[in-house]
Amino acid sequence: MSNQNKSLKESIKDLDNDDVEIRKKATENLSEYEEGINPLINALKDENPDVRFLAARSLGNIGKPAVEPLLNALKNDRKGNIKKYVAFALKNIGDSSVTLDLIEVLDDEDFAVRKFAVKALGEIGDKQAVEPLIEVLNDEDWGVRVATLKALGDIGDERAIDPIKKARRLAKGDKEFKKVANKALKKIK
Repeated sequence: MSNQNKSLKESIKDLDNDDVEIRKKATENLSEYEEGINPLINALKDENPDVRFLAARSLGNIGKPAVEPLLNALKNDRKGNIKKYVAFALKNIGDSSVTLDLIEVLDDEDFAVRKFAVKALGEIGDKQAVEPLIEVLNDEDWGVRVATLKALGDIGDERAIDPIKKARRLAKGDKEFKKVANKALKKIK
């Protein structure tokens, strides 16, 4: 058995270890192996948030081969516990083929899921996300709205100019929001 196979098998086995530090190290080690995708998808359900985050980061590092399993996890997560981690991983992969899937979770009940999806859409830069993102400018969560301004600025589509100006006007007394809105507008113009 090669060292690579031994390391892969050990890392997969270590995902079940009681020691959080060993599980964290295992998720990092698996970022080097496509064969680690399914065990990492399972690690997104770990009781420890650091393990879940590192599993998502490792899936992002694996890249395109992880997209389909991540999308399946996104669609099959009934409780919503792993959606934000999946969105984070998809953001790191940056593949525009996931744009429509990310748009679908923009109305998720968890603000963190919405925020990660918004950030992912901004980094991917697919213009088909502009109209759905404009709708998110009215989100109840301030952090989601700010992330949306940044995402629209990153995409750079002129359709966002008037909605950003409107959101800026409605943010009476919120200097930070207005500052982010101004930066977004500068990126677009």
